[in-house]
Amino acid sequence: DILVASMTRPEMVVAMEKAAAIVTDEGGITSHAAIVSRELGIPCIVGTKIATKILKDGDIVEVDANNGTVKKMPNR
Repeated sequence: DILVASMTRPEMVVAMEKAAAIVTDEGGITSHAAIVSRELGIPCIVGTKIATKILKDGDIVEVDANNGTVKKMPNR
C-alpha cells in the first residue's frame, strides 16, 4: 500500500513502516515524510500539492522516486 497524506507526523510512523511508498501534498527534503522514508529505505515523493485530491483509496499507483513521479494507473 502507498501512504498518501497532506503531510506526515510522528504518530503516523507505524503506518509509514508498513507502506511501500509515501506521497505527500506538502513538504521538502527536510520534511518528516522525507526523513522517515530515508530511514526506512522506502520511496517518497513530497510537495505534490494535489496528491490527496487526485488519489483515492483503492487506486493503483506507481511511485518512481528516482524521477520524482507519481502515476495513477488504470484499475484492473
